[in-house]
Amino acid sequence: MILSMTGFGKAAMVYNNKKITAEVKSLNSKQLDFGVRTPQNHREIEMELRNTVSKALMRGKIDLFIYCEPIEGATSGTINVPMLKQYKAQIENMARELELPEPEDWYATLLRMPDALKTDAKSTEADEEELKVVKQVVAKATEQLIEFRRQEGARLASFFEEKIAAIQALLNEVPRYEEPRILKIKGRILDALSKIKEVDYDKNRFEQELIYYIEKLDITEEKIRLQNHLKYFLETMNSDEPGQGKKLGFISQEIGREVNTMGSKANQADLQNLVVRMKDHLEQIKEQVLNVL
Repeated sequence: MILSMTGFGKAAMVYNNKKITAEVKSLNSKQLDFGVRTPQNHREIEMELRNTVSKALMRGKIDLFIYCEPIEGATSGTINVPMLKQYKAQIENMARELELPEPEDWYATLLRMPDALKTDAKSTEADEEELKVVKQVVAKATEQLIEFRRQEGARLASFFEEKIAAIQALLNEVPRYEEPRILKIKGRILDALSKIKEVDYDKNRFEQELIYYIEKLDITEEKIRLQNHLKYFLETMNSDEPGQGKKLGFISQEIGREVNTMGSKANQADLQNLVVRMKDHLEQIKEQVLNVL
């Protein structure tokens, strides 16, 4: 089963009057491109989180965000009254010396000053239990993202099956145009020869040359290879092997190679019409293959 590279996961847990939230999102990328934003007091496990999430998600542009905020009614600091007294005295002295009016709103003025809020250093440090909770939250968010990828992968699989079936149906129509195409080519050559006066030719040699020419336009091998590629695409898509995206991209390129060769050899309007329609379905496959993990 294929997975999409696109996904999003979010989880949260409460620990010690703090709400710890993790968000993980993934977008398309040829390689693994990982970015992490986490509070300073969680930095010591950043590399471990990076390795764990990278192993689970494999490929894509991954962004991991971790937030830590006090829950409603909880606070990690108190107003630094002694510091605010010193600020107030300094502002009053400055106002007298510079002959300036004192602030109308002392609360707003003082609370904007540096260190107006006194924080308990212990409350900002993350203990082992909190770091364990962070890991659990990140793991849950990652699981949600993987589930999102599965759902999107199922949608992509249905799309690919539909497009491969459409190409297969067009390939099945090819044989009915092949024999009329050969007869038409032969008739066109004979008609051209008949218009040239006083030309005599060896009919046996003509048949040999005609067979050689028609063999160059034969598309039997292209049909066989295209059939095999269509089958291999579906087998790869439905396999349990992880990360089929790149392989499906290679197979779609091979499908395109055979379709293009058939088009260059077609030399017949109806057959070329089938090829154009095959290319249309194939281009849609190529666009969506870029989304596959």
